[in-house]
Amino acid sequence: MASAEPNQIEITGKPAELTKSPSVECSPKKGLATLSTSTSSYEPLETHDPTLNRLAVTMFQKVHEYLQTELTSSESEYQLLEQMNKVTAAKYKDLTQVATNVGKGIIELNEKFKGLQVYLKQIDQIEDNISKLEHAAYKLDAYTVRLENKFKALTAEKR
Repeated sequence: MASAEPNQIEITGKPAELTKSPSVECSPKKGLATLSTSTSSYEPLETHDPTLNRLAVTMFQKVHEYLQTELTSSESEYQLLEQMNKVTAAKYKDLTQVATNVGKGIIELNEKFKGLQVYLKQIDQIEDNISKLEHAAYKLDAYTVRLENKFKALTAEKR
C-alpha cells in the first residue's frame, strides 16, 4: 500500500503526495491523503441526489427525536429519584422524631417506675401478709369445725 518514498501514500492504486498546507482540500475521491480513515462520499462542489438529501434529513430528525426522548426520559427518571429521595428523607426525619419521642417516653416511664417501686414492694408485703392471714383463717375454720363436731358429740351423749 505505501510506496517506497516516505512522503507518498498509495490510494486506489495511485501515489499521492502528503501536503502540509491546510488550505488544500483532501478527500478520498480526489485521491489526496487525509488523516481520517472515513470514506465519505460528500464533495462540496458536487450535486447530490435530492432523495438522498431528504432521507438524510429525515434520519437526522429521527435520531434527534430519539436522543431527545432518551435524554428526557433519563431526566424524568432522575427527577423521580430526586423526589423519592426527598420523600424518604422526610419519612426518616419523621421516624427519627417518633423514635426520639418513644425514647423520652421510656425514660419517663422508668423514672415513674422507680418512684412507684417503694409502693410496689409494700403491696407485695401486704399480699404476703394477706396470704398468711388467709392460711391462718383456713386453719382456724378447720379447728372451729372440729370443736363444733366435738361439742355436738358431747351434747348428744348427755341427752
